[in-house]
This record gives sequence, structure tokens and C-alpha cells, in this order.
Amino acid sequence: MDEHALPRATAVSRAGEWPGTGARDTLTLDFDDRHRRRRRYTAEGGLAFLLDLPEAAVLRDGDGLALEGGGYVLVRAAPEPLVEVAAESPAQLARLAWHLGNRHLPTRIEAGRLLIRDDHVIMEMLRGLGASVRRVSEPFDPEGGAYGEHNRQPSHPHGHHHHGH
Repeated sequence: MDEHALPRATAVSRAGEWPGTGARDTLTLDFDDRHRRRRRYTAEGGLAFLLDLPEAAVLRDGDGLALEGGGYVLVRAAPEPLVEVAAESPAQLARLAWHLGNRHLPTRIEAGRLLIRDDHVIMEMLRGLGASVRRVSEPFDPEGGAYGEHNRQPSHPHGHHHHGH
């Protein structure tokens, strides 16, 4: 199908800011595929559409892609291989989170645990700091934060951050 004939999704409505029921279709993507500006997708129910945003955005679980002409496509975060990081105390967990943040690693922060991507070098570092680590398969929705929208793109120099909020 010609790109010009596809319905276009031109805006992202955050989870809770759109009528979450009644989405026209669902799109389940892993973390890397949820940072996009323009891309053609075919959703799970067969709806083909063109994501065409003014600038690249991080799509989060539960977001709705607003289609021109009405309706939404629901975004779901796909389960992917992650590492669950736990600690003996909240203070130790905070210390582990600091070490991960100091390395600009995307991290999902929850009560009592951290979730990071599977990386054996980082796992060894965390074990050396006293963490307990185990591999899990879960959706990955890391923190946003000052570096959050660009921390997978090593080509960005550290002094170059966009704050499009």
C-alpha cells in the first residue's frame, strides 16, 4: 500500500489522557522500537498506518497513537529479556540505582527492585556491589529523566539534550 494512502498517526496521547477503551487496534513493541518519529506499522488486528510525529518520541505502555480522522492505536510494551536487581535494604537499592544512573543505563525503578537490560558486565558489577540479580522477561518502561529520551543513542554528546515537554 502506498504510504500516502495510509492513515497517519500524528500525535501521542499519554496513558490516562485518552479514552483507553475502544482503540482501533493494538501495537506491541519492545523498548528500542518505542523510540520513533516516522515509521510504517501494521498493528496486531491488521490496521496498517504511518507513524508521523513532529519529533521522535518515546512511546510508553498504555499510550494511544492518535490517528488523523479519529481513533487511536493502543501501544503495549512487549516483554523482553531483562535483569531484576534486588537488594537487602532500601538504602542499598538506592545505591545500586545511583550506580546504574551514573552509567546512564535505562532503568525501570519499582518499589523493592530495579529492572535493567540484560548485560553480563553490569550484572557482575551489581553482584560485586552485593545485589541479587536474576533474569526475567517483562515489558521495559524505564524512567524518563534528564537523559531518558536519548540514553540509547551514544552519538549524542552529553552536553546535547532536548527537553520537549
